[in-house]
Amino acid sequence: MTEKALSTRSIDLLKTLVEMHIRDGQPVGSKTLHASSGLAVSPATIRNIMSDLEGRGYLESPHTSSGRVPTAAGYRFFVDSLLQIQPLDPQAIIALREELNPNRSSGELVQAASSVLAQITTQAGIVTVPKAEARQLRQVEFLPLSDNRVLVILVVNEREVQNRIIQLPRALSEDQLKAAADLVNQRFSGTDLGDVKSHLVREMEEARSRIDEAMAAAMQMAQEALGPDNEDDGYVVAGEGHLLDSASPENFAKLRELFDAFERKRDLLDLLERSSQAEGVQIFIGEEAGFEVFGDYSVITAPYGHGSQPLGVLGVIGPTRMAYERVIPMVDVTARMLTAALSK
Repeated sequence: MTEKALSTRSIDLLKTLVEMHIRDGQPVGSKTLHASSGLAVSPATIRNIMSDLEGRGYLESPHTSSGRVPTAAGYRFFVDSLLQIQPLDPQAIIALREELNPNRSSGELVQAASSVLAQITTQAGIVTVPKAEARQLRQVEFLPLSDNRVLVILVVNEREVQNRIIQLPRALSEDQLKAAADLVNQRFSGTDLGDVKSHLVREMEEARSRIDEAMAAAMQMAQEALGPDNEDDGYVVAGEGHLLDSASPENFAKLRELFDAFERKRDLLDLLERSSQAEGVQIFIGEEAGFEVFGDYSVITAPYGHGSQPLGVLGVIGPTRMAYERVIPMVDVTARMLTAALSK
């Protein structure tokens, strides 16, 4: 339906009802709507208009009561035609600037963007992990910990520092760890991190007859420590607890399905990949996302990049009754500020 297909009164009542449902989370009855709308019409007229909106697919009755809630189509009409975007909260902008510090590594920035989005919007924040074109090893250091564990400190590219802890099958002395680090730094500094493991395997095969047991163990440790990270998660999510806070008892089963989708990753990655190919903010309400599991939820996304080069997508996931007027501009500005931080 287009806006012209509805009367001004119907549009006003739909807007009021959607705003009330977002605020209170309860079905809205005709008496409550009549008292809040400010329209000089009778309660009977209000009921007739609500019935008409329900017939058009904008409202539905979730219970046997006379109260109604917006459908996905009702929310879509509201977002496209009636929504009044709110000015950005100055404190939220300050928080974004503090968290999205250009001096942080790309991995830290992605984590920070997800967390700050969740905190500011009180929804679940999600950011896809950028695929780095090159991750060159600059330096490695191995520090002994207790129980045969080793702290691996990697310096990647110009300034990105990564820490990993690995478990060794046998203890190595501090001198052995230093010798292994010196060997790796001398031979592989400047090498793409993803290629280091294959180089180490080849070196071990070629030198097997010439190295002692301790150095073989050290090189084996370096192979494990410098190999590719665990399979990439694809995205990071923060603030899932906000979804739990906003869920009603009857929606717990659907929320569990959504959390399962977070774990499977495939459906959500497909949606985010589609979003990355579009410009600006994208809004998916309910099953517009293309998956039944999102039926009671909305996903708002925006792409981010490095300068003009797209790197990924960030956004929020929350119930369809989220405060779109606050969330939409916050997703937009977060994507812009993440792009600016990565570009510096």
